Amino acid sequence: MQTIKRFVIPVVLLGVLLVLAGCAGVGDRQSEGAAGDCKSTIEWVDFLKLNDITYSYNSEGTEEITDGQQEKQIGEVAYMLDGHACTDHVSHNGDAAYLPAGTPVYAMKGYKPSYRVIAANKVYEAERNPHAKTLGDLWDIDGKIAKVSLESGIDGSPIGDFTPDASAVFAEELPGLENVGFDTIYKDNKPEYGIFLRVHLIDGTSFRMVFYENANAFTAGAYGTEALRDVIVSERTRIKQAAGM
Repeated sequence: MQTIKRFVIPVVLLGVLLVLAGCAGVGDRQSEGAAGDCKSTIEWVDFLKLNDITYSYNSEGTEEITDGQQEKQIGEVAYMLDGHACTDHVSHNGDAAYLPAGTPVYAMKGYKPSYRVIAANKVYEAERNPHAKTLGDLWDIDGKIAKVSLESGIDGSPIGDFTPDASAVFAEELPGLENVGFDTIYKDNKPEYGIFLRVHLIDGTSFRMVFYENANAFTAGAYGTEALRDVIVSERTRIKQAAGM
């Protein structure tokens, strides 16, 4: 199987862009054709939008919600795209791909609602936030990173963990990076193979990041520091050598 190349838009982001890139205006939901009128079958990425923030379901790094994790209700779904919208739909606050209208959205214990929310017993994480100036604004992870690990770019399987010192450098540098957005990273750099990372948080949850060495950039929409690039590249080399790769 061929290794995934950079700037083939990640699945989650592709779905978000598809939703955002349509031509329907605000208030046009009632006039849109039903999904049966669309020219192709649509497989939406599992997302929701609330308070101008686009969240996506973290299906790999979180588990079903346990008692005590769900806090106060902060909103609810107003419109479900699946079965109702075509690809020219423009997302609005209250939209969700697969959550029925009326589904309540809750804050999650231990995290700012601008980063993580709960709906239908699933964790949704911020993918895009127009008000986030840094990755620390986008993701409430400052002081919450336990370790970083390297994953296969082919099948996502774990290869090995960063050393504690390397993980500490990563945790220190990442939140302060300027949030320039994926579009800027994609437009300003040449394609290259990505380094697949998993960031593990202290509560046992995790999320994936992809880093591009030559661009010194993340698909999350930020350029790295030299310290970050050095630690990621050196740890990749060490881990792969230890794994006989």
